[in-house]
Amino acid sequence: MDFAEARNTFIHRWGELGPKWGISKSKAQVHALLLISPKSLSTDEVMEILQISRGSACMSLKSLMEWELVYRECPEGCRKEHYHAEKDMYHVFRQIIIHRKRKELEPLLHMMDDYACVEESCSGSKEFCQVMSDIRFFATKADSTLDSLLKANPNWFVKSFMSMVR
Repeated sequence: MDFAEARNTFIHRWGELGPKWGISKSKAQVHALLLISPKSLSTDEVMEILQISRGSACMSLKSLMEWELVYRECPEGCRKEHYHAEKDMYHVFRQIIIHRKRKELEPLLHMMDDYACVEESCSGSKEFCQVMSDIRFFATKADSTLDSLLKANPNWFVKSFMSMVR
C-alpha cells in the first residue's frame, strides 16, 4: 500500500467509525484528514480532498472546533481561514470524554433522579427497584471514574495507561 492509498484508507475507515462513536461520517473524515495533515487546510481544500459539500465541511469544522479538536487560523497573507487538528492525543481523548459524558452519561444520571423516590420506598416491584439501583450505581461509578480521569495529570495518566497495556 503506498502513502496516498494508506492516507485515503485511514480517512475512510475513521469516517466509518464516526457513527459508532456518535458523530457523523463526514465529521470523522474531516477530523481524520486534519489529524494527519502536515499543514492547515482551508475549507475548500477539505471539500476537494474529501469530496464533500461546503455545508458538510463547514458544519463538521464548526462542530470539531466546539469540541476543541480543531482550531481555526488565518495564515499571514492569506484571505481564507485554515484549520488544523489538535495532535496531542491526550487532549483529543480528554475532549472526547468530556463531550460523550455530557451527551450520554449526564442525561442518564438526570433520568435516574426521577426514580429516586420510588427506589427509596420500593413499594412497587422489588425487581424494578433493584434495576434502578444497579443502573444508578454503575452510572455514578462511571461518572466519578471519568471525572478522576479528567482531573488526572496528563503525564501520570499516559504513563499509567501505557503500563496497563504492555
